[in-house]
Amino acid sequence: MVQEQQLDYESIRPYEDHEIQTVFNRLKNEAFFLRLLGFLYPQVPPEQFMEKLMHMTSIRQFQEEVISAYVRDVLKKTTNGVTVEGLDKLNPNESYLFISNHRDIVLDPAILNVLLVEEGFNTTEIAIGDNLLIYPWITDLVKLNRTFIVKRNLPMKQMMENSRLLSQYIRFTLTDKKHSIWIAQREGRSKDGNDRTQISLLKMLNISGENSLTENFKELKLVPVSISYEFDPCDYLKAREFQLKRDDPDYQKTKDDDLMHMGTGLRGRKGRVHFAFGQPLQQELNPIDALTVKNDQFSTLADLIDKHVHQNYKLWPANYIAWDILNNCTDHQSHYTSEDKKIFMDYIQEHISRLTDCDNDFIFTTLMEMYANPLVNQKSYNAELI
Repeated sequence: MVQEQQLDYESIRPYEDHEIQTVFNRLKNEAFFLRLLGFLYPQVPPEQFMEKLMHMTSIRQFQEEVISAYVRDVLKKTTNGVTVEGLDKLNPNESYLFISNHRDIVLDPAILNVLLVEEGFNTTEIAIGDNLLIYPWITDLVKLNRTFIVKRNLPMKQMMENSRLLSQYIRFTLTDKKHSIWIAQREGRSKDGNDRTQISLLKMLNISGENSLTENFKELKLVPVSISYEFDPCDYLKAREFQLKRDDPDYQKTKDDDLMHMGTGLRGRKGRVHFAFGQPLQQELNPIDALTVKNDQFSTLADLIDKHVHQNYKLWPANYIAWDILNNCTDHQSHYTSEDKKIFMDYIQEHISRLTDCDNDFIFTTLMEMYANPLVNQKSYNAELI
C-alpha cells in the first residue's frame, strides 16, 4: 500500500536517502549550482564542496551539515538573535501540521527546522510553490531539503486533481510516514503584514479526510505558528510591488524578482526574530461541527488559526512606532524609546533610498502599514492594547 501511494506522489514528493547521490551527480555538472556554492561558501572551492556532498549518505546529514549550518551562519550575521516559545509543550515523537504566517521565502521554514532540531525534534517536510522552482537545479536542491511541490496556475480540472493529490500526500505524510509538515497559511507571503489564513488552503487540506471537518483536522494535529521578524529585509521590495500594482493593475512579478527577494531575505538585516508555537488545535475545533453551512465551518477554522497567529505574534518597537506614526499620536510610546524610533526611522529611510522612480510618500505609508498591521490585528483580541 505504501509503495503504491509513493508512486502516486512521484511528481511532488521530496527525495529520499537512496536518491541523493544521483542528484549530487547531476548537480556537480550544473554551472549555476556551482556558482551558487561559490557565493554561499566563498572560503571553499565549489569542486571541494561537491566532493564533500558526494560522500553524504542521508537527507538528514545534508540538512545538518549543509542547510542548517548555512542558516545558522545567516542568523549569526544578519539577526540580533532568535528566540522560541511553545516547543516545550509539544512532543518530539508526534507529527504535526505546522501552519504559520509567511514573511520570508526561504528563511521561515529553514529557521523553524533549525529550532526543531535544537529541541530534539525531527525536521519537517516543507511545502513550496512551483513558481519558485525557476531552474531544474533549484528543484533538485529543495527536494534534497525535504520539500514537496505545490503546483500553481493550473487549468481548473488539473488544479482539482492536484489539490486532491496534495491533500492526500499531506495526510499520508503526517499519519503514515509520521513526519511533520510546515505550510504557510496562504499562497505566497503576507506582503502587508496582515496575516490571514486562506480558506482555499483549508479546503484543500480537508479533501483527503473521510470524516467531519473537525475530525479531519484533529487527525492532522494542526499547530499555529507565529513568525515575527523585527525588520523585514524585503519590506521595501514588497512596498515597491504595491506601487507597481497601483500604477499598473496587470503588473506581475518576474522570476528574477523572486530570486532577488530570496537573496535579499537571506542577506538583509532582520533585527530580532521570534517563533511562537501554539498548541495543537483539538478541543477548540469541536464547536465547528455545529455549523450547518460548510463555508461557515471553513471561515470559523480560518478565524481560529488567525486568532492564535495574531495573539502569539511577538511585537517589536517598530510595530508600535509605525502605528503611532500612522495615527499621528503617541499612544504606545511606553513600548519604545527615542533611540528605538531613531533606529527604525533610519532603517526605513535607508530602505526607501534604495528605490528609484518611486512615490516616496506612498512607499513610506505602505511600510508603516506593513509594520503596524500585526499590532492592529493583536488589538482586535487584546483589550489592554486598545
